Amino acid sequence: MISGPIEEDIKDLVASQMSLDEDERALVQETLQLLQNEHPEDAELARRRFQDLELLGKAISRFPSVMESQLIRGVERNGKTLVASLSQFSRSSRILHTPSRVVASRSYLVAKSHAFSLLCILLEHNHPLNGSLKSVVFKISCALMAEDVYLACLENPIFTIEKKVRIASDLVHLWEHGIDPRSVQHVPSLQALWTARDASPPTFGTLDGSSELVRLSMDLDDEWQDFLLHNLQNEETKAALEEFLFGLSFEEIQQLRNRLAKYGICAIDYPEVRSYLGGEPAYGDYAGLSHHGDPRAIYDFYAERRDAAQYRRRSKAPGPHRTLEELYLMYRMFQE
Repeated sequence: MISGPIEEDIKDLVASQMSLDEDERALVQETLQLLQNEHPEDAELARRRFQDLELLGKAISRFPSVMESQLIRGVERNGKTLVASLSQFSRSSRILHTPSRVVASRSYLVAKSHAFSLLCILLEHNHPLNGSLKSVVFKISCALMAEDVYLACLENPIFTIEKKVRIASDLVHLWEHGIDPRSVQHVPSLQALWTARDASPPTFGTLDGSSELVRLSMDLDDEWQDFLLHNLQNEETKAALEEFLFGLSFEEIQQLRNRLAKYGICAIDYPEVRSYLGGEPAYGDYAGLSHHGDPRAIYDFYAERRDAAQYRRRSKAPGPHRTLEELYLMYRMFQE
């Protein structure tokens, strides 16, 4: 056990409503103890970072709970009214209608990600605890991703009003507690997807993606198998999957395919990709090919593809209007 100020700091964190859970607390305690024994200056740096996280959590907890009822000028506001309003607002207008607690909670998740990433950096790359630390960061990335998907679902006309109310309720729960029971069950599938992709970097070749898809599918669970089975005939899903597999934008993939066809080239490798594109690929390092195991890469790469997809949707351009992760999570939500 950790004695002195480090132990007290972590105990205070748990007492805060916006705080680490018991498993996370034990993980931080163990890591800080290890650093304290081997690198005291690193332990002090990490301790201060988690103190800052504690202060941020306490500040956020002072804002009214999302589920707390308030009577303002005779109008009651609570979790139910927030759910109703979220199912009506568009993405562009939603921010000024979002409670301060919600906006601040997102900042807490980012700060928590930084704190655990710092511990990963301070430990040796191959230390056994690194896997557990990275798992926490991965779950945070998935939570941020789930928030984006929930907001996209609220705008999607295929969902009924009843289902949108349920989705909005899940979103409120995510904002209030930092996790969502519905999306948490899909985290292992997302993690398996990324693990399989990292274990099988793209070979490009003819750019048909078949070899990558076969290797990827062998390592995925039944939920992913079901999703691929029912959606691979959909052109948007195919295009989104290709972006994910190759780490290239839809436009770049089309450009390369046109070049292969024009000059009768049978296959290409990664060094040739940059040459044929005339520069760095649009997603750059976010493709995950050089993230050195940083679990934040899943959200970086997702956000790059999400922004490109939103641009295509607004401009009515060809290509996927949603990412593979969005399509998968929306499929699972629609099936429930």
